Amino acid sequence: MNSAESWTDPGRLRRYRERVLGERDRLRAALADAEGHQRQVLRDLLDFNARTEYGRKHGFASLRTLDEYREAVPVQTYRDLEPWIERTAAGEDNLLSADRPALYFTSSGSTGGRKKIPVTPRFMRTTFFPFYFAAWAPLIEHVPEVLSGPDAVLNLKHDPLTTPPTTASGHPHVGASQADLGTRFGEPLSAEPGTGARWADLPVPVAADAHLEKMYLRLRLAVEHDVRCVIGINPAMVAALPYQLRLWWPRIVREIHDGTLGGVPHGRPDPARAAELERLAGYFGTVRPAHVWPRMRALFCWTTSVASLYLPRLREEFGAGVTVLPAPVAASEGPVAVALDRHGTAGSPVVTACLHEFADADADLTAATGTLRPHELEPGRDYHVVLSHVGGLYRYAVGDVVRVVDRVAGVPRLEYAGRSGVLDHAGERLREAQVIRALRAALDATGLELRGVACRVTGTAGAPAGGACAGTPRQDRPAHYRFAVSPHTPWADEEVPRFTARLDEALRAESPGYRAARATGRLGPPSLLRLPPDAFQADWQRTVARGVRPTQVKDRLFRQDPRQWSRLTGEEAAPGPSPAAEPTAPRRTTAAERNPR
Repeated sequence: MNSAESWTDPGRLRRYRERVLGERDRLRAALADAEGHQRQVLRDLLDFNARTEYGRKHGFASLRTLDEYREAVPVQTYRDLEPWIERTAAGEDNLLSADRPALYFTSSGSTGGRKKIPVTPRFMRTTFFPFYFAAWAPLIEHVPEVLSGPDAVLNLKHDPLTTPPTTASGHPHVGASQADLGTRFGEPLSAEPGTGARWADLPVPVAADAHLEKMYLRLRLAVEHDVRCVIGINPAMVAALPYQLRLWWPRIVREIHDGTLGGVPHGRPDPARAAELERLAGYFGTVRPAHVWPRMRALFCWTTSVASLYLPRLREEFGAGVTVLPAPVAASEGPVAVALDRHGTAGSPVVTACLHEFADADADLTAATGTLRPHELEPGRDYHVVLSHVGGLYRYAVGDVVRVVDRVAGVPRLEYAGRSGVLDHAGERLREAQVIRALRAALDATGLELRGVACRVTGTAGAPAGGACAGTPRQDRPAHYRFAVSPHTPWADEEVPRFTARLDEALRAESPGYRAARATGRLGPPSLLRLPPDAFQADWQRTVARGVRPTQVKDRLFRQDPRQWSRLTGEEAAPGPSPAAEPTAPRRTTAAERNPR
């Protein structure tokens, strides 16, 4: 049975639905004894890996409690574990895990080297699959149309490879969306919605690294079908879709008319559909996903961090009645939280999958940082995430910050708040989450909206801060935060200083360090650069065109690299102060080695 047939087989669909909702229900039940399940996860990873080289070195066999585990194993980053991982990838056994890795996930980040995350059968069985199935429950339960047929879902992240790159030992080294998890791990139900669509495995030849062409070909095919849901996980991919639809529209219509796909004959010419699409574009003056897919019901992606600022308007591009459901809080290294209902941003910790520890996000993580357990977290606070699991990651600083939204039956619900790096030019130590909240406050206070935003520290070191205003030329300004914004609708000249003043106030409220730096003149007031509406989508497109996989090109708020800033804004940017590297990186890590994604 091929993939498309499996998504029309009633028995398969029934089993899939039962598995998804069953894993969700098991996780809900486990939350009644969250601490007990966390102790069980710790016992399992210690017992299973006690005889590994890493386990012997850290005395796993004699450890029984979380306090003993904390004492024996330091908080660490990928760089700390990299020598162990590289030896494993070269073919050595029994180093980090008693189970041999079956493949390696790549980092999902857009900067830094391509990490190798060992993926063992035991990890998949006990950690990955239960969380993975549960994550789809709100979508499957509340938008049943996603199972109405193989072409009901446009899964933007699905990108299978016929010949994947491998490690030195011959194991695949791929993104999670590129691996055939069903075949490799005996889980045929693990295929995601949309993986059976006729555009999932492209029917015409295309180079593996021709990412934009592959996106075009899938969009060209999807335009002819009744898509009900778009899965992107990375919201920047979802935001790119309306831009791509407009950019590629003449080519799409021409190919539908001619019956071609990438210039190759494919199917029957359909002049009637081409004419219908042209009429839509002419009537509305543009073309939007809502016009092409009028029965669209849902988007599935991360809904927080920078995306929270543009998602309300982006959702309207897909239709007034479209729901946005949050993807899980997770990284290539392991899961953190998954939504068990239709909350717009937050999920419950996956207490059965990983041992989760947390630390105050305002402090740098060190090897000896004291950590908190989930039940010790406070609503309204931000925390670094440290996780351990049976697959061979121990007290691993993921590099993400989560925010506690509330508690349900005593268990915190968590949302992704941003990366854990800081910008720190004058003692301000601004975190991504703080800047996002300040932007939200300034937008709300002024009634303005945006489609994209980035910032950097710029200006002349030592220049006087007094009297500077948002319109002062950048080269004559003191060191300050410069924001590049793509407004949703044009911002009037007089609205810019009002917004920057509100933003300055909100940043002072968020960060005592920023407040002090402003008060002492070490930082001047922020300035603002207005960009064209599609500037961030065009920058995303250019980055993918350079060969970066679309899943890896995420929203990036902090852009201290002058080359990245210039590519985005067209504004020449002198090398400015570097952002403090990931505070999750204990001791040894250099700036070039940090940023886990």
